[in-house]
Amino acid sequence: PHGEPALKPHTGQDADVAGYLASLPECQALGQDVSSFLERWLPAFEGQDRTYITVGIGCTGGKHRSVYLVEALAARFRAAGRAIQIRHSELA
Repeated sequence: PHGEPALKPHTGQDADVAGYLASLPECQALGQDVSSFLERWLPAFEGQDRTYITVGIGCTGGKHRSVYLVEALAARFRAAGRAIQIRHSELA
């Protein structure tokens, strides 16, 4: 989105940016890979009495792709009943 003038000022929380990124197969593949990793390993962390896990996702500018992916992952894991906290360091 950084190279798209109409999208550049927006963030991954905006519908136009989210729609653009959702249309990119590589962005969807990355989200699925991270999601699969977490689904596989979260039970192991829980079995070790861990109270939280931190997942960091970054991109060059920190306001488009990484924000979109974090929001999409959070929605997915919240729907599965997990408590999620989000902090977008570049949007603060």
